[in-house]
Amino acid sequence: MEQPLLSEQRSESGDKLSENWSSYQYVGRAGSVIPTAALAGTEVSVEEIRSAAAYSEHYPPSLHSGLVGSPEPDLDEQAVVYQGGYGGGPGSTTSELHRQTLDEIEIRELLIDHVGHRCCWGSRPARTWKIQKVEDCNVYVGTLDTFIEERETVRETEPYLGGSIDGRDKGPELGIWELDLKSQFPVLFIPHKESREIIPHSESIAKCSGCAGRGDTVCPSCNANQEPGFYKENQMAQCSACHGRGLLAHKDGSDSICVTCNGKGQIPCATCGSRGLIKCLTCKGSGSLRSRNVALVRWKTLPTRKVSATSGAASVPDDVFHRAQGVQLCNTQAYQCTPAFFADSYFLNKFSSEVIADRAPVPHSARVISERHTISVVPVTRVTMAHRSRLFSFYIIGFSREVYLKDYYPSRFCWVLCPCLEWLKL
Repeated sequence: MEQPLLSEQRSESGDKLSENWSSYQYVGRAGSVIPTAALAGTEVSVEEIRSAAAYSEHYPPSLHSGLVGSPEPDLDEQAVVYQGGYGGGPGSTTSELHRQTLDEIEIRELLIDHVGHRCCWGSRPARTWKIQKVEDCNVYVGTLDTFIEERETVRETEPYLGGSIDGRDKGPELGIWELDLKSQFPVLFIPHKESREIIPHSESIAKCSGCAGRGDTVCPSCNANQEPGFYKENQMAQCSACHGRGLLAHKDGSDSICVTCNGKGQIPCATCGSRGLIKCLTCKGSGSLRSRNVALVRWKTLPTRKVSATSGAASVPDDVFHRAQGVQLCNTQAYQCTPAFFADSYFLNKFSSEVIADRAPVPHSARVISERHTISVVPVTRVTMAHRSRLFSFYIIGFSREVYLKDYYPSRFCWVLCPCLEWLKL
């Protein structure tokens, strides 16, 4: 009969299994296993350190082979991780070594600490209510991180103010995937990074279409009614100070010469100085534009997350389990990951296959650089407390012992001037 991974049964050879489990967590390709906080303190042999030194870089030297015209990476090249030692279906007694063993005092202290960080939550139920039931739940977390590099070409144009041109006369224009960007390549599986690179030999000079290569355009203020391509010089505008009279009237009935237009009643166009032309804003008066192709490169990680929880922990949101500290059962990294193989667990094989099947779609303009697939188990303890006919439950999750309380807590109150009210901004 299948038994849960965090069952209450104890193995007779506990010390021996503990030793095997400790070494099992680090089996795999050197440099590909990323220990979590749950693995802290595990001893590493000299052989493991020496083998890891061979892969001290963030990625192997052949990582860019598919980006510079070489053959595609071998799809079958994948870290081999030993996944034996499981009994039955969803779990086995092996992980009993990492089962959370909590007594009543620890349970109450964790709940009291959690309640103490909530305004207007009383601690009496945590201190006095009876602990009716303590259950261990199985929660498996599967991840598949697909690290991709996406490239696209955009055409940029700027005014040509002189200087040399890197055009096709200096060599053939490189394709977007022929660019060597090793110096800008980021650490694998970072969330996001962007870069831009000018494509060599892609520059060209063209006449500005905004001014037809003249460098000037017709003034829109004083030549607004002219036909396209025609303009008039010395167009004057009416003086706004004297309204075209050239004189300023005073209250005593006298007039004086307008100092704005010097008595002429008209002033030059404020936009072009009555030239009829203004400098072209597109080419900044040069009459020519420089165009070139620019490669926009984006590196990002496409995450796939999946949680398999028993009915006892089904009400907890998945993101709580994803940030919890657990034990990695496998950690593989390859160009394209395949489902993990567990010798004695059909459930874990099926769960791994489901995670791989949910792989995030890759855009057509991108290429896969590497993938990382992990299966972890997170210990979850469900505690039910009772007082007379009233009940409430909460969860203690992961080795960090995070308390999760979904909705109901029996001692919640709020006074009129309580600072926890959202509308009261102090």
